[in-house]
Amino acid sequence: MKSKNLVKFVSAAVGVVVAMFFLVLLVAEPDNDTVARSPLLGQPAPAISSRTIDGESFVLERRKGSWVVLNFFNSTCVPCINEHPLLVDFAEAESRKPDGAELYTIINDDSSESIRDFFARNGGDWSKVTDDNGAIAVAFGVARVPETWIIDPNGVVRLRITGELTEGLLGRQVEMLREDFTS
Repeated sequence: MKSKNLVKFVSAAVGVVVAMFFLVLLVAEPDNDTVARSPLLGQPAPAISSRTIDGESFVLERRKGSWVVLNFFNSTCVPCINEHPLLVDFAEAESRKPDGAELYTIINDDSSESIRDFFARNGGDWSKVTDDNGAIAVAFGVARVPETWIIDPNGVVRLRITGELTEGLLGRQVEMLREDFTS
């Protein structure tokens, strides 16, 4: 009889703990505006090469001379979907600047067809780079999407932003890095 009561008690306690865990997940604020550490910061960007979903070659090293923003993305990722309009605005603003940053989407565990459909519905005319074997994500140490990286015109990694972007964050960060770069 005692063991039955113990089992009921332990089961109830586990149920309460699980319920509290889900409650915490529901009410927790997302960790936005996270500029994260990485051993890559201040180092040359990893040598990556791939193809875009349109079949064009993409070699990161060939982008030297330009500010480069890599946004790791999946079309089913809710934070990725939420930040997408901000990326569209950022790309449009950068396209009007003489030294505007080049934005590239790095496709994380998603199909080219899903990406095409997403961008057709939601805008964004920048290049989408395939990462079929995950080598690009591994080279940058991407833990989860979305994640955004900024690389300076010398090919040096300057910033890593983990999680969903907030309005104006990416533009402010690129502008601050530009100012530091030219001074």
